[in-house]
Amino acid sequence: MKEAPADTFYRSLPVFTRFEGVADADNYSPLPEDWILALADIVGSTSALEAGRYKDVNMVGASVISAVLNAVNMGDYPFAFGGDGALLALPSCFEQQARMALAAVQVWAGEEMGLTLRIAVVPIGDIRRQGLDVRVARYGASPNISYAMFAGGGASWAEAEMKRGNYGVEPAAPSTRPDLAGLSCRWNPIGASNGEIVSIIAVSAQPDALKEFQDLVGAIIAVTAEQNRNGHPVPEEGPDVSFFSQNGVESEVKATAPKGKRFRRRLVILWEVFLAIFLQISNITISTFNFRAYRREVSQNSDFRKFDDGLKMTIDVDEEHLRRIEALLEEAERRGICHYGLHRQDSALVTCIVPSPLLHDHIHFIDGAGGGYSMAASRMKAKKPPAREAGAAIALPVSP
Repeated sequence: MKEAPADTFYRSLPVFTRFEGVADADNYSPLPEDWILALADIVGSTSALEAGRYKDVNMVGASVISAVLNAVNMGDYPFAFGGDGALLALPSCFEQQARMALAAVQVWAGEEMGLTLRIAVVPIGDIRRQGLDVRVARYGASPNISYAMFAGGGASWAEAEMKRGNYGVEPAAPSTRPDLAGLSCRWNPIGASNGEIVSIIAVSAQPDALKEFQDLVGAIIAVTAEQNRNGHPVPEEGPDVSFFSQNGVESEVKATAPKGKRFRRRLVILWEVFLAIFLQISNITISTFNFRAYRREVSQNSDFRKFDDGLKMTIDVDEEHLRRIEALLEEAERRGICHYGLHRQDSALVTCIVPSPLLHDHIHFIDGAGGGYSMAASRMKAKKPPAREAGAAIALPVSP
């Protein structure tokens, strides 16, 4: 593929609409040489999840994307939500904005949410000098939104370097706050309708098993395709909202209002929740906004499955299909094709970035309500050999 100028690279990529395309190398293009990765994750997220802080963990993970995108004026750049952290790719001209946004989120997460955030900025050139790459594709989740898929092993290497303390970002001053406008978490947890909500992570175990790993991804996708709406955990009509989702409201208050102005912000959010419930019941359209249509778009725009140096899915699946998926994963792990982690729970969570409810490109991140991707990753890590944990065998899911 002809390389596009850095400022138009991502938006110029073709969009594929069948999720099976995540296993097709032809859908991926290398990031420009002068780009950077901005990434973050929560230290000790497993302990926070075990304490029941599911929404807080997801809110902080999504805040990384919100803060950085707001810092670059909501430009069209690739990102990936990982439950307890996130990754964004940007032209290097935005490096200073990205560093400032990450540092601000780190302070906010520590002071307001009581969570410690690791942050880093890694040049693409440094990744390629390791013999790895960061390749990106665009998957059209709906006519309104596309999500970035990452491959090549470079993002995994960058994360491992961040965890070693490399490529760190200068800390911000105490009380620094990021711009988290649009970040929200007002939806109720979504119960399973097929059986259970299952979060799955599967990564390639060795570079010379690429074809076998691609076949595994295709086989898992084929099994989930047999479920209603491919195992989508969000109902077609969208999630529910109510006054009883207080944890989400409080997290949003902390994200979008400084101390001293939170009482008013809380009242505004509760009023908006009341208005949403009224519009849902009455089906009244105000200007061009119809809440029932918006709820359907929430479902359509959700990222319940993705590829980020490995397959990640949070799906609503029955026991028979889950057994088949587990059998595929167990056999592939036994043969040295993949490492995987899996976590079951009874519901899913939605965390959102909504610059304007009047537009259709609102973003919705899906994770399991009982720990989801973070718990699946913890279980995978517990099974991996030390060399893989240290980053010596990085997943390379598509060929260059």
